[in-house]
Amino acid sequence: MRDYKLVVLGAGGVGKSCLTVQFVQGIYIDSYDPTIEDSYTKEIEVDGRACNLEILDTAGVAQFTAMRELYIKNGQGFLLVYSVTDKQSLQELLAIREQILRIKDTTSVPMVLVGNKCDLTNERELTPEGGIEISRRWNKVPFYETSALYRMNVEDAFVDVVRQIIRKEVQQQQQQQQQQIQSQQATNPGLRRSESIKRQLQYPTETSRALQGYPAKTSIPKKKKKWYQKCTIL
Repeated sequence: MRDYKLVVLGAGGVGKSCLTVQFVQGIYIDSYDPTIEDSYTKEIEVDGRACNLEILDTAGVAQFTAMRELYIKNGQGFLLVYSVTDKQSLQELLAIREQILRIKDTTSVPMVLVGNKCDLTNERELTPEGGIEISRRWNKVPFYETSALYRMNVEDAFVDVVRQIIRKEVQQQQQQQQQQIQSQQATNPGLRRSESIKRQLQYPTETSRALQGYPAKTSIPKKKKKWYQKCTIL
């Protein structure tokens, strides 16, 4: 079972804790302290893989932003959460994402954009199109509108991040294997030829059979039909 570290980031009061607790424990909490950071673990299966998730629910208040860099360094995947009832909370995510890309030193970071509290239709300040536009600007980062109260799209958002992490791991392993092969071939020019000979030994062609001393494959001629008939001398 592999361990995966997820970090939930966003402004205070957007529902990060509610989302996390709903995903991990399946319950809704209607009151919490936004200055408290907590971590949770949950075992799930993603595409047939057993995964142990370590989820850090970060505080959203300003005095804790100095700790954010450490969380980003250690995190493998990120849920960037805003509230659809608060326009400013979406704007705050722009700086958070830039910080993630800077610390990770790559534009390819497992991440989802989450617009929470979509059940509060009468308090909306942001339409789904607002999140879709940000997603497009962020190279089509997966976007979900969620309701921690009704558990809508909560699991989908977390699983999406894990799936991205797994995909990135597989790609990195493939790249490392390719680099190792190229490095070996560069330091040992005969390696490529030996691999070619090995394949020829397994699947010899007519030319390679002759070069290796094997008798060439020949087709067995068909027996010619006699043009004369036997006769008996009395």
